Amino acid sequence: MTPAIELLERLGIPHRIIEYHHDPAATSYGDEAVEATGVEADAVFKTLMVTLDNGSMVVGVVPVATRLDLKAIAAVAGSKRARMADPADAERRTGYVAGGISPFGQKHPSPVFVDEWATALDLVYCSGGRRGLEIAVAPEAFTAALGAKFAAIASWP
Repeated sequence: MTPAIELLERLGIPHRIIEYHHDPAATSYGDEAVEATGVEADAVFKTLMVTLDNGSMVVGVVPVATRLDLKAIAAVAGSKRARMADPADAERRTGYVAGGISPFGQKHPSPVFVDEWATALDLVYCSGGRRGLEIAVAPEAFTAALGAKFAAIASWP
């Protein structure tokens, strides 16, 4: 049980847990999740921590098949600039290890922005709080559990 799953269960939010063998040699955790689960890459989302120009941190949740648009997330977060957070800072803030950071159940919650593509899906797959663990939730779970906002923050190839 991870803090992410504990939060969803405490709030009564329906979810499905998908476990798979994590390869310690994997370099792309999102691609590994796509391959291991057999879920389309546009339905598996990665959780990325971003540092804004004022030093605060926000969470961007985008499909694995995309890149986070730093200008877009800065704008929706009310900032001029954003950069990817240092992985060690992200781990300290969330309580999770890189590659296993979930938007749910973070140690020190930050504002969450989910790419609007999620609203077109029945289920969104994201990290359940450790490498090798995905959770599937309806898009509404992000707003119900986190007060997340949906916005165009992904850059599609």
